[in-house]
Amino acid sequence: MEQVYLDYAATSPTHPQVIKAMQPYYFALFGNPSSIHACGQQSRAAIEEARSKIAAFIGADSEEIVFTSSGTEANNFALKGTAWANRKKGNHIIISAIEHHASLESCKFLEKQGFDISYLPVDGFGMVNPESVIEELRPETVLVSVMHANNEVGTLQPVVEISAIARKAGVCFHSDAVQTLGQIPVDVGRLGVDFLSMSAHKLYGPKGVGALYIRKGTRISPLLHGGSQERGMRASTENLPGIVGFGAAVEIAESEMEQESRRLCQLRDRLIRGILDSIEGVRLNGHPVARLPNNVNVSIRCVEGEAVVLNLDFEGICASTGSACTSSSLEPSHVLSAMGLSHEMAHGSLRLSLGKWTTLAHIEHFLQVLPGTVSRLRAMSPLVITGKEAD
Repeated sequence: MEQVYLDYAATSPTHPQVIKAMQPYYFALFGNPSSIHACGQQSRAAIEEARSKIAAFIGADSEEIVFTSSGTEANNFALKGTAWANRKKGNHIIISAIEHHASLESCKFLEKQGFDISYLPVDGFGMVNPESVIEELRPETVLVSVMHANNEVGTLQPVVEISAIARKAGVCFHSDAVQTLGQIPVDVGRLGVDFLSMSAHKLYGPKGVGALYIRKGTRISPLLHGGSQERGMRASTENLPGIVGFGAAVEIAESEMEQESRRLCQLRDRLIRGILDSIEGVRLNGHPVARLPNNVNVSIRCVEGEAVVLNLDFEGICASTGSACTSSSLEPSHVLSAMGLSHEMAHGSLRLSLGKWTTLAHIEHFLQVLPGTVSRLRAMSPLVITGKEAD
């Protein structure tokens, strides 16, 4: 059996068409985009073409897209840049408790600089209640940040409702769309965002390139200083091949997303049903309906998620317990803890994320392997197996 890769939320393989689009820009068309000679201007044209593709994909204008090195940098840029640019107005930021660590750690950094951070709670499905945003708003609030969909449990957030609340209060709104771009429609006008973070490698583009949408007229300070690249918003010679690849990945997503989303939903639902039907003491984490097409997250009673992942790896199956960025941490997932899961159930989590090359045969093979894996681990577990349904 071929390797079964079920960790697309961590990263995706670079699409062959994307690789083909990038190749000329490593040698034949290598010029620095800031150079005024023909070689440099060819590179500049390629970057602006990619910028236009990405802008059109999310309903933005080209000048509202600033390229970054990653989704992490885009989140840092949005949060720190907005805080610094608006410090005279206030020092208060509202953010959900289940954001990616790139956002949460940025806020912890800002707290050390004197900013006050309010962390929004979530319900048992991992969803923010828009009313909680209203309760936390203050005259000194300068930014609200709630992700479009959670990277661990896949729950889609009520971004449209939250952005409307922020807009009415005259407060900027940021959303991390790293997991949704290319998976579901992302339109900055409909979402009502002032800032939107994106990353190429989650939609079959290259690693090392991302972007931040910045609505025209929105105040933000640069995160990196140096040259005048990206209209002075982000110093550093642009990652020319990466940006071209990002544009190519978006172009592919635009033509395939609707059909692919339907296919992934069918595989996702088969996977959920198969797990719940074949193993006792399993809880589905995240919203049962309002979730990403490719995300399945479960907690399995009386086993360690890390042990499940390692045993699946022996069988040629790649999965994760949560965010790849925190896979070495012994602490339970901050997302699952915020959702109210016990320490035991949080440690028994398993995240399965599907993608373009996931097939029904992969899903069926996984469903054959998982029950035996769980049985073996439970037989070694010091925890008492009650046979009751998971909390």
